[in-house]
Amino acid sequence: MTETTDKTTQSTRKGVDRRSFLKGSAAAIGAAAGSGAITGFPTIWAQNIQNITLRQFGTGVSNLNEVAQKVKEDLGFTLEMTALDSDAVTQRAATQPESFDIADIEYWICKKVWPTGNLQAMDTSRIANYEKIVGIFRDGKLTPDSEIAQGTAPHTVGFTSGPGGTDFVAEESGWMTLIPTIYNADTLGIRPDLIGRPIETWAELLNPEFRGKASILDISSIGIMDMAMVCEAMGEITYGDKGNMTREEIDKTIAIFTEAKQAGQFRSFWKTFDESVNLMASGEVVIQSMWSPAITAVKSRGIPCVYQPLKEGYRSWGGGIGLSKNLTGLELDAAYEYINWYLDGWVGGFLMRQGYYSAVPETSKNHMTENEWGYWFEGKEATDDILSPFGDKLAGAGEIRDGGSFYDRMGSVACWNAVMDENQYMVRKWNEFIAS
Repeated sequence: MTETTDKTTQSTRKGVDRRSFLKGSAAAIGAAAGSGAITGFPTIWAQNIQNITLRQFGTGVSNLNEVAQKVKEDLGFTLEMTALDSDAVTQRAATQPESFDIADIEYWICKKVWPTGNLQAMDTSRIANYEKIVGIFRDGKLTPDSEIAQGTAPHTVGFTSGPGGTDFVAEESGWMTLIPTIYNADTLGIRPDLIGRPIETWAELLNPEFRGKASILDISSIGIMDMAMVCEAMGEITYGDKGNMTREEIDKTIAIFTEAKQAGQFRSFWKTFDESVNLMASGEVVIQSMWSPAITAVKSRGIPCVYQPLKEGYRSWGGGIGLSKNLTGLELDAAYEYINWYLDGWVGGFLMRQGYYSAVPETSKNHMTENEWGYWFEGKEATDDILSPFGDKLAGAGEIRDGGSFYDRMGSVACWNAVMDENQYMVRKWNEFIAS
């Protein structure tokens, strides 16, 4: 085990090494209970940990087979993963609590799902690395001097009042709605080889120069935020809060993009990771809404692709793990063990090699080379080839990550993905835009 793992297990509540307990002791306890040596012990503890299966769903961003395989290897139980698009994730979490054990969701989705009572509050005293979670998820600030961006900042929906809470509270209450895992600063992806000039502003998405070669994602709660970044950059609209628009602001935003659509600006609208990759890799699209691993996927094919820093800043998002209200007993303990393992560094290192950030960066550092950490986190020049988690070359010696260091990128967030007060109205107007 790594040094980080040792620190993690030593700091769990009551000093119990839960990993050894779950993997080794369950069978012994079961045998003792069966012999009558132990009485009154819950039957659930007699199960063999290897017989446990936890069902997880979420977007394809972090529901990866490699993670499930590593869970089986390190923890002994089975993690079944289902990858869905963001809208399907929202619907399932809000309406089918018995169909899952773990919901891997984004914080803007949490705003829709948490009030339903389908997820259970999580006790932060059971999270070994809680104190090391970045401030973004605890008080909203990257550094003590940081300004909190517009939209649904994760900390605003990250805590609830108690074990049975369906509310949100502003302070660190000891009970989290989601345990944060990954996050990123999103911007536009471009094909520099096909554009042939600098791109510095979100306004370029609607530049007629790229007519028929632009794209935006068809997920209303995220797409409307990209639209707002563009409209504000163009000087067409100044929003009070891009993450909580008025009906008038929604109407103006949609009208600008509808006019562009009808003029042929967009080649396509995408919903899935693979769609965005194929559009960019084929050259059908040269500028579009994009996610970091999609950039990685395009570059891994040897095709130039840049996650372009823009002067107006980034649109950001954060994701975390939520637990079904129906999860109890040994399965619930296994889920907490999984969460602690998740923040222990291996997953963070795996995801950071795709351009994401870990909620506990310092543990991820233990699972990355000095060259990788310098490139992905510190914004330093690569000293050797930078490889994806799958071994594909993404950058060479002397190259610097698009946007620079963690603090450069996350310190330039203009807004977070959000759910607006006028969400239903916004969705209706979005659907009209897509159908126009």
